[in-house]
Amino acid sequence: MKENQENNGHDEEAAAALADRLRRTTRFRSREQWVGISLLRNADLLRRRLTKVVDAEGVTLQQYNVLRILRGAGEAGIPTLSVAERMIERTPGVTRLLDRLEARGWVSRERSSEDRRRVLARITPEGRALLERLDEPLARAEDAAFAALEPVRLSRLGALLEDVRHSLEGPED
Repeated sequence: MKENQENNGHDEEAAAALADRLRRTTRFRSREQWVGISLLRNADLLRRRLTKVVDAEGVTLQQYNVLRILRGAGEAGIPTLSVAERMIERTPGVTRLLDRLEARGWVSRERSSEDRRRVLARITPEGRALLERLDEPLARAEDAAFAALEPVRLSRLGALLEDVRHSLEGPED
């Protein structure tokens, strides 16, 4: 019981600190609301930090994500519809995203010889070179974002976020 009381006190302090940062004049409706808003706020801060890194190379986070997917697919490439399924942030405009990447010389596409309806996308050597330039700066930015957490706490956070993801995913996701 004492641990719960201590956690509640810490929760209230952390919730109050977030409310102050957001200039809220009312308390959060629930612990779930506080945690949800905190998660969104932190995701935005992380996204902005990573965006600064990729912006230096003239690429967006979504474009970077597509290039990493294609690098992981190897020489065989990957059907364009599969790219959308693997993206971190889902977007309906994968074709336009691939168009922009292809125009910059980072991606190539071709119709499958077995199934003309299927288009395979591949990363080009120029796209690989771009990712190689970004790998280390992004790794440093990610590491810095979580530097305040000890390895055990970081692992626990990862596991907790997986639990949340499982509760959010439905049959259509």
